[in-house]
Amino acid sequence: MIATIILFVLIFGLIVISHEFGHFLLAKVNGIHVVEFAVGMGPTLFHFQKGETKYSLKALPIGGACMYEGEDGLNAKEGEPGEGSFLAANVWARIAAVVAGPLFNLILAYILTLIVVAFDGSNRPVIQNVLPGSAAEAAGIQAGDRITKINGEKIHLGEQVFLISALNRGEDMEVEYLRDGEKRSVTITPVYDSGAGRYYMGFAGVSEYFKCQGLEVFPHSFYKLEYWVSSTFKSLGMLFSGKVTKDDVAGPVGIAQLVGNTYEEAKPYGMSSVILSMMNIAVLLSVNLGILNLLPVPALDGGRLVFLLIEAVRGKPIPPEKEGMVHLAGMAALMVLMVFVLFNDIARIFS
Repeated sequence: MIATIILFVLIFGLIVISHEFGHFLLAKVNGIHVVEFAVGMGPTLFHFQKGETKYSLKALPIGGACMYEGEDGLNAKEGEPGEGSFLAANVWARIAAVVAGPLFNLILAYILTLIVVAFDGSNRPVIQNVLPGSAAEAAGIQAGDRITKINGEKIHLGEQVFLISALNRGEDMEVEYLRDGEKRSVTITPVYDSGAGRYYMGFAGVSEYFKCQGLEVFPHSFYKLEYWVSSTFKSLGMLFSGKVTKDDVAGPVGIAQLVGNTYEEAKPYGMSSVILSMMNIAVLLSVNLGILNLLPVPALDGGRLVFLLIEAVRGKPIPPEKEGMVHLAGMAALMVLMVFVLFNDIARIFS
């Protein structure tokens, strides 16, 4: 339990610091004063002042904040916004500061992926076995074939094939592959398995491990990052279309449980396995945090970005007090959602 809590705090802390540092750095570069740089939420455990910025550590390790002078009309001085105020900065400078948080999450994810791939290698989408009587066998697919495209989407990893197959609802799939260096293509119509409740193409393993050498680490790390970004967007699409239930969504408690389970599975294989496994979780969470924050929801970075883009188009800002009210309402709604997810996580543990 103690190990799980420590690992959870370290992973979340790294992701939050990366996100808020992106906001902080681009704000500083553009001359915007940062009133407070906070890691965590809730009561302040520790803080110190340096220049115009207060650096704080909060009690709950599940979030953070980079608060600018004058943002949403808060902390603003009397009269016109002065030098260093968020409102006084050029609109594109403010856009850069807002976008930098999610962008730094993706940068962190890529750096961690580089380390994982350098030490743990990657895989190629090479079919290991084809199930007898399956749609893949009927289409002529054989073990050893290397998939290159599915429905026009380039395939670099075995995980991509699994994800595409898992999301398929019986639609025909145009599969391009290599056999002995020769390009081939077939159409596969997945078959429904009532026991599993999903459609299958008929591949039993689509992954061939290999150790990356030298500069190979960089493109294959990008492929891994691209996979996590794509899977996040596809998961969001399923959520908004109602294909994902509340039991498929996890909050801090659910994530802590994932960290604990992964730690117990990796522990028998040594510390290096634990570290690489935790890095993989950090990549997943960092990508998710970066993308979710770009959703056009009030109080999130994406919600703020919407107001800034409107300002860029119309040539003048929306009154900050009105924008602040919208974000305040959005924050209240997010807090209600967080409470719901928290109780759902707890109920799932004891069910």
